[in-house]
Amino acid sequence: MALKAVHVSDVPNLDQVQENASLSLYSTRFNSKGLELSRTTSFRIPKFLVIGHRGHGMNILQSSDSRMKAIKENSILSFNSAAKFPIDFIEFDVQVTKDDCPVIFHDDVILSEENGTIFEKRVTELCLAEFLCYGPQKETGKEGKFLWRKTKDGKIVKWNVEIDAPLCTLEEAFQKVEPSLGFNIELKFDDHIVYQQEHLIHALQAILQVVFEFAKDRPIIFSSFHPDAAQLVRKLQNNYPVLFLTNGGNEIYYDVRRNSLEEALKVCLEGGLQGIVSEVKGIFRNPSAVPKIKESKLSLLTYGKLNNVPEAVYMQHLMGIEGVIVDLVHEISKAVGDMIKPANPIVAEEGLSSEVNGESNEANSKLQFSQQELSFLLKLIPELIQH
Repeated sequence: MALKAVHVSDVPNLDQVQENASLSLYSTRFNSKGLELSRTTSFRIPKFLVIGHRGHGMNILQSSDSRMKAIKENSILSFNSAAKFPIDFIEFDVQVTKDDCPVIFHDDVILSEENGTIFEKRVTELCLAEFLCYGPQKETGKEGKFLWRKTKDGKIVKWNVEIDAPLCTLEEAFQKVEPSLGFNIELKFDDHIVYQQEHLIHALQAILQVVFEFAKDRPIIFSSFHPDAAQLVRKLQNNYPVLFLTNGGNEIYYDVRRNSLEEALKVCLEGGLQGIVSEVKGIFRNPSAVPKIKESKLSLLTYGKLNNVPEAVYMQHLMGIEGVIVDLVHEISKAVGDMIKPANPIVAEEGLSSEVNGESNEANSKLQFSQQELSFLLKLIPELIQH
């Protein structure tokens, strides 16, 4: 694959951005999915978003559900497979190789077998050519190194999926993925490393260089679990919204900014970010945080296993959450269409209360809750998911 050499100096740096840069620097951005980055501290999401997690869905190799092992995650094949369904964005993880190429891969390390021994290599310590030699190869007749993966319980298993696919770069994703599909680009950094600001800036500039050159009119959202990276990418560019990823208090980290929705809110307000992406359990366990986030003019999306349950997704819609990152793209996009999207788009567009074939437009939603029932459910849900 031919790579275009670029100078890091061509990308904006912090020296060119005031410490308290005003969001008035933002250009208003409209695109085919309706996102608008305004000249205020928020960006508008006019519809409930469905976002494919790592494309068509993440791989859980130890799962008994074959859908979690259908297509290699974070691959061009996975992205374009997700694009066949009525979703708005795909989410994927971007890291930067030793030779400054942004690549798409979730795990911090790559595991492969050599001479009967499993070796572990950090993605960011590989050059691009080394990274691409793992997994299926694009060239006919060429065989790549087989990938292994460490599960959450520490087991090392072969990365077997029903349909395998080559690893890819961020540039390839822009060039080969359905252009109307938005990209939620997670800026991936190792939780166990303390990064110097210079390192973060260098990696972010490499990613932004590719985005600026190839994004064209594609909708883009940046997100990161790393508070400093999220705030830095906000300062380094003024075209795309930046959301802070948080586990919502389900796990405790050394960096206290990562340990609650309240801390996530502070990170966003201090850094001028546009929203939060929370693990869905964090929202259900602390539903009172939702109005606080909304009152702060921040957008709110969620991720997590519960987002593969249609009823849980619908509850979030009722709560005012603006979108979900899901693994079961087919099932959840269909459920959202059945439960949320009105049957008569003309009526919805004009904001009319009308009847279609003798039924009110509201009745076309399969699940209906009164405000009293919704309040009861919001009180009940935290108890239901404690274990």
